[in-house]
Amino acid sequence: MTASTTRRTTAARSRIAAVGAIAVAGALILTGCGDQTEKGSSTPSTGAKADSSAPLFSKLPKKIQDAGVIKVGTDSAYAPMEFVENGKIVGVDPDIAEALGKQLGVKFQFTAGTFDGLITSIYTGREDAIMSSITDNKKRQEGLDDKGQKIGKGVDFVDYFSSGLSLLVKKGNPEGIKSMDDLCGKTVAVQRGTIYEDTFKAQAEKCGDKKLTIQAFDTDAEAQTRVKAGGAVADLNDYPVAAYTVKTSGGGNDFEIAGQQSDVGLFGIGVSKDNTQLRDALKEALDAAIKDGSYAKALEKWNVQDSAVKSATINAGQ
Repeated sequence: MTASTTRRTTAARSRIAAVGAIAVAGALILTGCGDQTEKGSSTPSTGAKADSSAPLFSKLPKKIQDAGVIKVGTDSAYAPMEFVENGKIVGVDPDIAEALGKQLGVKFQFTAGTFDGLITSIYTGREDAIMSSITDNKKRQEGLDDKGQKIGKGVDFVDYFSSGLSLLVKKGNPEGIKSMDDLCGKTVAVQRGTIYEDTFKAQAEKCGDKKLTIQAFDTDAEAQTRVKAGGAVADLNDYPVAAYTVKTSGGGNDFEIAGQQSDVGLFGIGVSKDNTQLRDALKEALDAAIKDGSYAKALEKWNVQDSAVKSATINAGQ
């Protein structure tokens, strides 16, 4: 399965348009995610029963204790982080949320929507939280657009995942690629019009006379095929997407990740600035899940353990 056609990590950028930030009245600048053709919910909307004996149940706001659920907005088109499978939202984020729910004694009820409307759903109270590979940054915390103008209240983030860019190379890494600098004098493949293509172009300037040849394709799948066939030495994508490709393509026999992640940022669970009780409860639950190993287990299931955080933080994104 391939990821959706947009990028949500680090800065406000898009795979379809390198400066594809979307300004929405009353919302923050957000990079959109793919088209929303699949909808689903990971938990039933009714009939949830809270477990008041859970370690951190008492930390939750009474409204959530009574409901037995935390309503979570997501854009379910970004495998492996969140995507629809058999009518249900699955992925890294839902599995982490399940680990948090066991600490809190409530279910996380995921509902699919469009990425650019997620923060608005917090403002309106339709959702209690948003969890959708959303990069925590100062603009989103403060409700600012790219020009620094105030367009929303802003949200608080509980940071739970670290992600950057990763080079995808042929299994066995026959060219011995370890970093972007190793690409000089070689050929790379990438999806046209993306931030990844821009990153390769910037590297080409650094390479100078040792020319980096960039082959751009309409889809990332085509770029991957070029690498697999040996016509290019590397493709570039977000780490979780690259890791998922490594795990699933050819039964794990087609690709591997070369070197370390670059341009790393933090994903956060977004909550209203007026709901500090829920924010703090989520932070405690994440720390507890890290301590008991259930957080690590969720990441290992999806082959993204390199994105683990050592402890929960609040608004640590820059």
